[in-house]
Amino acid sequence: MVEQALSLEVARIHKIEGIGKMKAFVDLNINGVLVIRGLKVVEGPDGLFVSMPQEQGKDKKWYDTIRCLSGSFRNNISDCILDAYNKKT
Repeated sequence: MVEQALSLEVARIHKIEGIGKMKAFVDLNINGVLVIRGLKVVEGPDGLFVSMPQEQGKDKKWYDTIRCLSGSFRNNISDCILDAYNKKT
């Protein structure tokens, strides 16, 4: 399989005002052909991080609906989203 460079672009940031841990919802555009909706910027004990979209299972536990198989790609997604979030604040 031939790898191509991936273009990541934040399509939308919806900031959440208030004192909770949830800071924003984000939609991410990948190569202009795929949009991932429902990524979240969350304030954790070590600072901001990006949470993947989740849905609740029948067992009432929450499960990621998107999973990155590459740690470096996951980091690229996080960097792109956090950069856009910080520019918007």
